Amino acid sequence: MNLFADAENKNRQNAAPLAVRMRPRNLTEFVGQQAFIAPGKLLWRMLQADRLTSLIFYGPPGTGKTTLANVIARQSSAAFIPTNAAQIGVAEIRTIIKTAQDRLAVEGRRTVLFLDEIHRFTRSQQDVLLDDVENGTVTLIGATTENPFFTVNSALVSRSTIFEFEVLTIEDIKTLLTNALKDSERGLGKYQIEITPDALEYLALMSDGDARRALTALEVGVLSQVSISNDQKSIFDKELAVESIQKKALVSDPAGDNHYDLASALQKSMRGSDPNATVYYLARLIVGGEDLRFIARRIAICAAEDVGNADPAATILAAAAVQIAEFVGFPEAQLPLAQAAIYVACAPKSNSCTQAIQKASQDIKNGRTIPVPAHLRDSHYPGAAKLNRGVNYEYSHNFPNAVSAQTFLPEGINEKYYQPTDRGREKQISHHLEQLEIIKTQLRASKNHPESSK
Repeated sequence: MNLFADAENKNRQNAAPLAVRMRPRNLTEFVGQQAFIAPGKLLWRMLQADRLTSLIFYGPPGTGKTTLANVIARQSSAAFIPTNAAQIGVAEIRTIIKTAQDRLAVEGRRTVLFLDEIHRFTRSQQDVLLDDVENGTVTLIGATTENPFFTVNSALVSRSTIFEFEVLTIEDIKTLLTNALKDSERGLGKYQIEITPDALEYLALMSDGDARRALTALEVGVLSQVSISNDQKSIFDKELAVESIQKKALVSDPAGDNHYDLASALQKSMRGSDPNATVYYLARLIVGGEDLRFIARRIAICAAEDVGNADPAATILAAAAVQIAEFVGFPEAQLPLAQAAIYVACAPKSNSCTQAIQKASQDIKNGRTIPVPAHLRDSHYPGAAKLNRGVNYEYSHNFPNAVSAQTFLPEGINEKYYQPTDRGREKQISHHLEQLEIIKTQLRASKNHPESSK
């Protein structure tokens, strides 16, 4: 019976894809994520001491989340239960927890529950885990490609240590591919294959830090070239690498981190006056299939928020890009979007208008709402004069330079909300405002200024 089971396991192992067969069996074989799994780092110390707390592994596909969970399973003395949130429900979770309670009571042995794709659980489903995670009956390891601060209950997050997995570096991917080519037990070492440096570089580059994608491409290429019975050495060159690896799947996820990270990078690059970074992130959004209206709105917001009156043409151009892009659609829409985004990036910057409206809004929220002064109130209706509406209002065009000395802010407010910079068009605006103040001061000092108009 044991012989049959061993044969069955061996057959399953041989039938598994290369990416599964080459999963590391211990921390020594694990590649990448050195920020927390290198010797002496936090997770490494936790595993060495066999003192796991609940963990959440968060990061892109193919970066080692499930792989590291399997390594932990081998290294920990606790019972390891692997599950997937897309395949089980509350009833199954309750069964696992009950078994874990019995195991702890009878054997004194802890249970580690690995819940892959934990973001697929609803909030109520996640709540089922709270009490037993908190009291230590179950040690949870959740894996997710979604930001846990948005997709996992805050109570569960607070009970867990979050480890963010980064995409693997090109050197990490090269190491994995080289190891797979050398390993004759689990990898492709039984084949007579020699990979060229440019083919190795290409696979590492085009895999986008996804180990699974890189190993799958390598296996496809090797198996298409050689067979076990073929003793002749085969060359895995760049042409074969290009044929073997799938085209990048740059699909936009409107609710995912990448969606907002790219949008943030685009806006910050425009604000940072870097047209090259701007057009790069713009292209990432466009090629990824992002909604053109979402992109156009970001450009328009940046034009108003970060350029403002330093170059008013930026807002005009952004508004035109919004209209043109929506009118023509993709692929042509990329042209006005690129023109507007690059213009905003190159324009002089000022957030004076942004600061002005934010400061005024804050004052209104935090202070007393002061009535509009009587001379500024609407006087265009019968009976307004009896209520002193608009009385003593000074019509600006009755004065030289179309400037009166009258005040417009409510009494008690003397804040200068708008303070233009000395950059771009605002330098001229600043000079103009200084001249207006001189004129108003002179008018206030004069006793012979014209009669005001009602």
